[in-house]
Amino acid sequence: MKQFSDFPRVSLGILPTPLYRLPNISEALGKNIYIKRDDMTGVALGGNKVRKLEFLIADAMAQGCDYMLTTGGAQSNHAMLTAACCDRLGLGSVLVLKKRGVWQKLGNQIINDLLGADVRFVDTDDYADVYAEMEIICGELRAKGHKPYCVPVGGSVPVGSLGYVNAAREAIEQGAALGVRFDDIICCTGSGGTHAGMDLGARIYSPKTRVTGIAVDDENFKPIVRDLVNGTSELLEADVHVEESDINVFENFGAGYAIPSSSGVAAMRMMASKEGIIIDPVYTGKTFAGLIKLNEQGYFDGRDNILFLHSGGAGGLFAIDIDHTED
Repeated sequence: MKQFSDFPRVSLGILPTPLYRLPNISEALGKNIYIKRDDMTGVALGGNKVRKLEFLIADAMAQGCDYMLTTGGAQSNHAMLTAACCDRLGLGSVLVLKKRGVWQKLGNQIINDLLGADVRFVDTDDYADVYAEMEIICGELRAKGHKPYCVPVGGSVPVGSLGYVNAAREAIEQGAALGVRFDDIICCTGSGGTHAGMDLGARIYSPKTRVTGIAVDDENFKPIVRDLVNGTSELLEADVHVEESDINVFENFGAGYAIPSSSGVAAMRMMASKEGIIIDPVYTGKTFAGLIKLNEQGYFDGRDNILFLHSGGAGGLFAIDIDHTED
């Protein structure tokens, strides 16, 4: 199997991120609940996309590219972090975002402004329209002598997922140092790349550990994650191949993507009041709420050590009204 050092990579994150047990949450849920603090990756407000961007930007630079284009919703953490990382490395970036949800200067749009990001909105519900606009912008950049590199929504391609294979390895090693083998890892599934990397990493480095993604959007994620696991495995030349039935997804998107749910907000309040940790209404709040629901349903029966991946998303907390929830 290839090593991570065999792939181009730039150093962006402050790694390893902390991992520790949550004593009050553990007592409340009757399990040993651990948290992996990937909200503390060290760029802007932190978050999981920094690990992906270490490989994606390095791949772009290795190809001689000087501009990164990416997309997402108006409050996209991935897009904001792409701009921040490109700023650090002296690369240009263009964020081509859906003009849906909170697109005014709130939350991540404030940060994009501070970063001096070039934000272009596309008034559409269909990412096909967004990718078509990205191609037009790429043509304009090429005409000016630039070489652009396009990253799909969430950075969820095999090169990006390498960052979370490595994160799984990191977490498993941190658990071992604490004398713990994780029975389960719970992560957010929002575009599939983080889930795929954690799944593949667990299969390689801790085969008895089950990875479950909590879907915060109504996409059919099982085939998406399957393809990303297999594509990333091929990159690494790992002896892992999965079928759709091997992928664990629990749907907890409520009324829809980026719409706060009552269970998600309750989970946010629980994490804040019991552990002093802030999670968000779009991603990690619904993910932690999914963990709570799975525990209530007996999903963790006979399984005591559960790791919750805090993948960031703080910007959404300052853009979305959590007093108005829909389920």
